[in-house]
Amino acid sequence: MKNYLNFEDDIKNLETEIEKLQDPYNQEGLSEVDTKKILITQNELDKKLKDIYSNLDPWQTTMVARHEDRPKSKFLIDNLFEDFISLSGDRYYGEDHSVLTGFAKFNGQSVLVIGQEKGEDLESRIERNFGMMRPEGYRKTIRLMNLANKFNIPIISFIDTPGAYPGVGAEERGQAEAIAKSIECCMELKVPTLAIIIGEGGSGGAIALASSSKVIMLENAIYSVISPEGCASILWRDPKKMLDAAKAMKLSAKDLLKLKIIDEIILEPLGGAHRDRDLMLKNIGISISKNLDYFKELSPEEILNERKNKFLKIGRNDGFMTSSEDLSSLSAKKTNIIEVLKSKKIIIGSVVFGLILIIAAISLI
Repeated sequence: MKNYLNFEDDIKNLETEIEKLQDPYNQEGLSEVDTKKILITQNELDKKLKDIYSNLDPWQTTMVARHEDRPKSKFLIDNLFEDFISLSGDRYYGEDHSVLTGFAKFNGQSVLVIGQEKGEDLESRIERNFGMMRPEGYRKTIRLMNLANKFNIPIISFIDTPGAYPGVGAEERGQAEAIAKSIECCMELKVPTLAIIIGEGGSGGAIALASSSKVIMLENAIYSVISPEGCASILWRDPKKMLDAAKAMKLSAKDLLKLKIIDEIILEPLGGAHRDRDLMLKNIGISISKNLDYFKELSPEEILNERKNKFLKIGRNDGFMTSSEDLSSLSAKKTNIIEVLKSKKIIIGSVVFGLILIIAAISLI
């Protein structure tokens, strides 16, 4: 049974009509398939899908990213990689089933695969904690990322989580510290790291694994510091204002690419990734292969510096730093004092004006 979103009523009606036309014996009096009418209806369906999905607002994009039929990490791991060996446990507390980790082969190359998994049905979603990782999950990924770094093995992460688990037990076991350590580990790695956001990239639960050399998003995925509902509840005290929140947060792939938060968008089939899983596998595989080939030409130090520079440049103006070396070292570039003064004319003018006022006031006294 297909699942439809609340803005897909017209699509649902057209697909139901096509199904009936393809099986005419369910309708009394018909004995043959009307191929001409099927073709006309199919063209109408394609047009409707194009019209709707080319004009999605940020909240509709959020709903597509959360679609329950959307390809999950387990599906991608099972179909993109060979000889996957699942590894468990953080060696401190226990196993976190919300994240799949293990070594595998991709086009004959060894890789470490990390996948946040939401589950496919109610039973598996409860087991996977709806993709919300606990501290032991992050500590497990840290353990394996360090192991991959030791043996020079690239790391591929599939991000799909509403956020880190906010339960009392998780907080007691050091949730915030585990996320911070995971980010620190990601930034120190000298191997290529690819983070592919396949659905939701929520809050610290996502950034803990997405501090990568390349951050890639599927076309209808989202990536944000908080969910639109959470943002609306905090800013307007009204979770129903999630559309306003979603628009303000710039959480779609197109917005994030413009802001240079992410590096690449992987196109989805018309109507979302769940409508053609085989095509989605092909597109993701091409992206992984292309990015792994790029990093083959770089040394470990170059890989580390490129990642560092990428994150240091986010949200910054160039200022006086014109080379990537300045960013890597976090040192300020030596600049001619006259150039500095020229760039600060307004500030200097304000200071001079203030001094004149002070001198005038003293003379009056």
